[in-house]
Amino acid sequence: MSKLQALKNFRFPNVFILILIVFISCALLICINFFTIKILSANRAYVNGESHYSKGQKDASLHLINYLYTKNPTQWKLYLEELKVPQGDGTARITLLKAGDNEIARKGLLIGRNHQEDLNDIIWLFDNFKQVSFLSKAIDEWGKGDKLIFKLFVIGQQINAKIERNLLTVEDQKNYLKQISLISDRLTVNERNFSNTLGEGTRKIKDLLIITNVFFILIIICSVCLYYSIMVKRLLVSKKETEVKNENLIIVNRELDRFVYSASHDLRSPITSLKGLIEITALEDDVQQVRNYLQMMHQSLARQDQFISDIIDYSKNKRKEIIMEPVSLKELFNEAILQLMHIENANKIKFTQELLVDQIESDGLRLKIIINNLISNAIKYSDCSKQEMFITIKTYFSEGLNKIEISDNGIGIHEEHKANIFDMYFGTNKNKGSGLGLYIVKEAVENIKGDISVFSESKIGSKFIVTIPNSYAGV
Repeated sequence: MSKLQALKNFRFPNVFILILIVFISCALLICINFFTIKILSANRAYVNGESHYSKGQKDASLHLINYLYTKNPTQWKLYLEELKVPQGDGTARITLLKAGDNEIARKGLLIGRNHQEDLNDIIWLFDNFKQVSFLSKAIDEWGKGDKLIFKLFVIGQQINAKIERNLLTVEDQKNYLKQISLISDRLTVNERNFSNTLGEGTRKIKDLLIITNVFFILIIICSVCLYYSIMVKRLLVSKKETEVKNENLIIVNRELDRFVYSASHDLRSPITSLKGLIEITALEDDVQQVRNYLQMMHQSLARQDQFISDIIDYSKNKRKEIIMEPVSLKELFNEAILQLMHIENANKIKFTQELLVDQIESDGLRLKIIINNLISNAIKYSDCSKQEMFITIKTYFSEGLNKIEISDNGIGIHEEHKANIFDMYFGTNKNKGSGLGLYIVKEAVENIKGDISVFSESKIGSKFIVTIPNSYAGV
């Protein structure tokens, strides 16, 4: 019973919490990967856009230089066409900073030769992450580049105005070439910084993504392993419970077989004896002998009554639930003594009670069974050869436990019998008891989590000490 109780008291973590952790971890992992991929895709679009921005700027500078020396209108048109690419991106940047997503910003990005399918990612990243360090630096570089593009545009207008008025000199060509080259070099550095900043941000995002994935994967693996471990342990515990129950069933069946066999024999024995006594009595004319036969019939019926009473106690002890309640030991002792006074020689015994503890919290039915059986045994096995027969009942509180002590100066127990007195149907004298009494006492004590010990010497007397846990006590 203790093994089974220990298994029942074992508590496992709630497996539904582990399942929930796995579910949440998977959901977070999916969301994080989705947004990370979206960020990386947007970064790729920005890098691609920067390449168009850079190519447009360089081609525009080349066409402007050609126009500066050839004065070919075609070169001017090509210059304006290529310059629209960085100018379109610049318009998109200013619009997104001021107004957010709108048609002007989208149109500017398209002029900057960004792919139509990349526009949503570019604008989403700009709107949601423009305060983040890597993108903030990139936008700052973008703004510096737009200022240089504007200077290139102004130089182009100046060159075109002088060419149209035929005022362009060789010295002017040298100065404009120097300015265009300087702007182009500064834009190259600026564009490189823009790409490097985005690249650095992409690497950080990649590293963060790897760490996050590893973290959540470890959570999922640990949760799954713990879930598996718990389920395996539960199966093992369930198997152990089944084994314990099977063991208990085997023991119960063995006891039941023995009980049925012995009970049928003990129930029939008094009946057989009565039938024989009745037949003998019917043939007897001597009144004194008839009285002797009637006395023997009475003893036979008393034994059967005691046996039936023990069977009832055995059944109650096996089937009744434990009910913890305040119990008066004094009342149980007085009631037991009163009910047992019909036993032979009971009126010759001196009963002494020393109750230092009265009220305790325990199971009243089991305590009644324990007390009735111990006092009944003390009466039945009293020593009539002694001048004074006594039974002493004590209750006291010791070492944090309630104790009941019942001692007598009866015939005592032989040393060779002490190890078996709590076995079913063990009795030193079958004429005095059914052999169930102390077995029932032992089981009742164990049911209330107590303990029982016996001290006895043959022809000196016996002392039984019942120890009961201290749930509640009052003196």
